[in-house]
Amino acid sequence: MKTVFLVRHAKSSWGDPSQPDLLRPLNKRGLHDAPVMGKHLAKLGVQPDLIVSSPAARAIATAQLLAPWLGYPPGKVLTDDRLYGTTADEIQTVLSEMDSRKECVMLIGHNPMLDELVDRFTSGKVTHLPTCGVVSLEFTASGWSEISLVKPNRVKFYRPKASKENL
Repeated sequence: MKTVFLVRHAKSSWGDPSQPDLLRPLNKRGLHDAPVMGKHLAKLGVQPDLIVSSPAARAIATAQLLAPWLGYPPGKVLTDDRLYGTTADEIQTVLSEMDSRKECVMLIGHNPMLDELVDRFTSGKVTHLPTCGVVSLEFTASGWSEISLVKPNRVKFYRPKASKENL
């Protein structure tokens, strides 16, 4: 089994319009929602073997806030430039190159690319990933390169608002 958690970064700040997009931080809601989502995922027993983030400040901050809740050392969060300003195909390539020994990985990135990839895997069952939204996709596969060839066995969708209500 291979499980991937696709996470859209938490809500970011537009407070400084001159700030480059790559450097935009999380806003107050984002700083609140990421730990809430981390706590919710922890209650579900989520324990990724690897967390990989876009290099954007808001994505890295989201990863750093989720990681401790999931028993993952924040200092071991990796970044991959291919998760920023990319395409769904490129994200799928990142997934296909994962070490087969990793059973559960979490990728933290951006829309519209994540929406497109989720749509591809779920055939439209999940139509919009909100900020700090998470989709988990579980595949029967022995290697990550195989997941592009099969549909997921199980799809779960978690929204920050619903997660707050369930705590």
